[in-house]
Amino acid sequence: MHNKQLKLKIVTPERLILEEMVDQVTLPTTEGEITILPEHIPLISGLTSGDVVAMVSGEQVPMAVVGGFVEIKKGEETTEVAVLADFAEHVSELSEEKIEKAKARAEELKKQMQNKDHVDFEHFEAELERSLTRVKIADKWRTKKYRK
Repeated sequence: MHNKQLKLKIVTPERLILEEMVDQVTLPTTEGEITILPEHIPLISGLTSGDVVAMVSGEQVPMAVVGGFVEIKKGEETTEVAVLADFAEHVSELSEEKIEKAKARAEELKKQMQNKDHVDFEHFEAELERSLTRVKIADKWRTKKYRK
């Protein structure tokens, strides 16, 4: 059994979401989903909305992310994976209340979009994507086992 691990760090403009040693991590890049294992080649890629799933001692640690970048660097001792996301949160943070708020917010934003005179489309699009991603990822992980 190999004991090499990755150093995973997930950061948003607001806060550090996760920093820990993991066995592997799967990410939604703009080129498609990739899984990073120890000693992965150096890489920089854009991220799309979806879930980042780290594996730690056989347990899945899922996080919802929206946009940003991932950088993979090979260090002397370990491979480092830095996720710089526009938005990210652990699936366990997505309470039913937050999901309902996100659904309501998405509906409200869709209505506002019809009134084209008063919409800041970039802000609207980012907020809508964040709300929809929260709902999608929470639904995906609702019945699965994962580490909180």
